[in-house]
Amino acid sequence: MENRDKTIIKTSIIGIIVNIFLSSFKAVVGMLSHSIAIILDAVNNLSDALSSVITIVGTKLASKKPDKTHPLGHGRIEYLSTMLVAAIILYAGITSLIESVKKIITPEKADYKAASIIILVVAIITKIVLGTYVKKKGKEVNSGSLEASGQDALFDAIISTSVLASAVIYLIFGVSLEAYVGVLISVVIIKAGFEMMSETVSDILGRRPEPELAIKIKKVISEEPEVRGAYDLLINNYGPDRNYASCHVELPDTMTVDEVDRLTRRLQIKVFKETGVILTGVGVYSYNTKDDEAAHIRNEVQKIVLSHEWALQLHGFYVDLKDKYMRFDTVLSFEVNHEDAIKTLQKELGEKYKGYRFEITPDIDLSDLV
Repeated sequence: MENRDKTIIKTSIIGIIVNIFLSSFKAVVGMLSHSIAIILDAVNNLSDALSSVITIVGTKLASKKPDKTHPLGHGRIEYLSTMLVAAIILYAGITSLIESVKKIITPEKADYKAASIIILVVAIITKIVLGTYVKKKGKEVNSGSLEASGQDALFDAIISTSVLASAVIYLIFGVSLEAYVGVLISVVIIKAGFEMMSETVSDILGRRPEPELAIKIKKVISEEPEVRGAYDLLINNYGPDRNYASCHVELPDTMTVDEVDRLTRRLQIKVFKETGVILTGVGVYSYNTKDDEAAHIRNEVQKIVLSHEWALQLHGFYVDLKDKYMRFDTVLSFEVNHEDAIKTLQKELGEKYKGYRFEITPDIDLSDLV
């Protein structure tokens, strides 16, 4: 975690230096040539530098150790810092759009020099190199802020290219596209800010875990010979690379509490070692091993349940033939009313197995049923 923070801070500092350098030159060139597009491009670079500053502050605060008030750490501060960065980008985009529209209404003649063209070319190359570097580092340390900054830098290269194209068109044909390119730049900035904010809101609300991670965790758990299946995997995220999970495992009804305890501890160590996820809780479903009739009933019940397209899975099945009692969980789609679905299943199973009591627990599809 310490190396991750150092990488984020080092990369962000490089971004700050480069963006301030580019912003200063573009601002001077933009004012000398009366180019609104170049000035807006300079403002965009300055907002990128400010974003990197916020990323550093957010990383520092997020790395604080857990305390009594926040026992799971402060990792989610990174999401709040990303929200702030997104707000700054949106503000810069909206301001740029207003200024560009003003220039369309009251145009001002641009005066490009050879130096302007050279600086724009250098800026484009610099942004491509910076964007590729920052995005690569972001992927290496799983930093959404760095990846977003890298992608934003690559977008900046495209924006600068459009400014260069408008300058070349003006020099060759005498047609000024300054203000219109400014509008285009503004729209790109606003779009980037909105997408960043939307992604971060999803992280804060709690999104479905990545299928690859869910598959790996369930695979690790199911490798144990006693485990017939892993279900109800719930992953809670408390910041980048800070995941806590719980799940249910299906075990034979002959296992003792001592055996289950040793198994769950073994699973916790194994899951953390292979995925980095902390398995905080392991629930248990028992399955029948002493009666072939129970297995036959399970298959029949599964056919009835899964005959409905809104019933995605059945697990945790157990039947007591003596007391005429069945219990199981069924995963239901988000499109169906769960209360109505359970009533339907109770009715259909009641007609098939008269005199039986049913305990059906509705589950939601937490991890794509992998």
